[in-house]
Amino acid sequence: MNTNQLTALLTDLQDGTSSIGETLSQLRNFPAENVTDGCIDHQRELRTGMPEAIYGASKSAEQIITIAKSLLAGGGPVIATRVSQDKAAIVLDSVYQLEYDSKAQLLMGQARKCSLKNYYGKVLIIAAGTSDIPVAEEAHLTLKTLGCPVQTLYDVGVAGLHRLLAHQHTIQGAHVIIVVAGMEGALASVVSGLTQAPVVGVPTSIGYGASFGGISALLAMLNSCAPGLAVVNIDNGFGAACMAHAINRR
Repeated sequence: MNTNQLTALLTDLQDGTSSIGETLSQLRNFPAENVTDGCIDHQRELRTGMPEAIYGASKSAEQIITIAKSLLAGGGPVIATRVSQDKAAIVLDSVYQLEYDSKAQLLMGQARKCSLKNYYGKVLIIAAGTSDIPVAEEAHLTLKTLGCPVQTLYDVGVAGLHRLLAHQHTIQGAHVIIVVAGMEGALASVVSGLTQAPVVGVPTSIGYGASFGGISALLAMLNSCAPGLAVVNIDNGFGAACMAHAINRR
């Protein structure tokens, strides 16, 4: 439940549109609801501005179904990350309100409407190579589900710097930028040197042996000499989206 939902509920109670009993019924699982194997934090968005999300990799399809239904009943949205295609098929058979993106391995539903008045501007997501797109799409679809205005710019890595520089107008117009890059992770530093916007770097596990599953890109981003660059964990598109949403939200 977010601020708008709670305000509408209390306004209905105040003007007599809703009775005390009806209001209590809608608040029966607030602030938290115990379900099988979990406790759903329905107050999280009201408290932090970010709704509870589901980390699907280590959960069964049945656990995801139970949590998703609870989140939908509470007004949504639903974001379930790292959900395999087989597991998603089982969930979709039980929760028709959800949709699945196989590239991002993301289940989502009951998305917030994008309202520009709630944000300072647009989040731009830049991916270095085509192989980095799945992580970038995790960030992209998370922001879309949260209702945040977002734009993408893919396959513009430093191996062909002219591809990036051709989009300087777009880069300068963003309020927050997420840069997703594997290999040596240099793109985050380059972008941070081109804009006054805060940049969130996402190192990916893409690369040959000495990339050490993304550790090389992570260390390169952490050791960047470009100011205004912060870094999240390897392959953590969701975490980058949450940070960008927090920066961009009015």
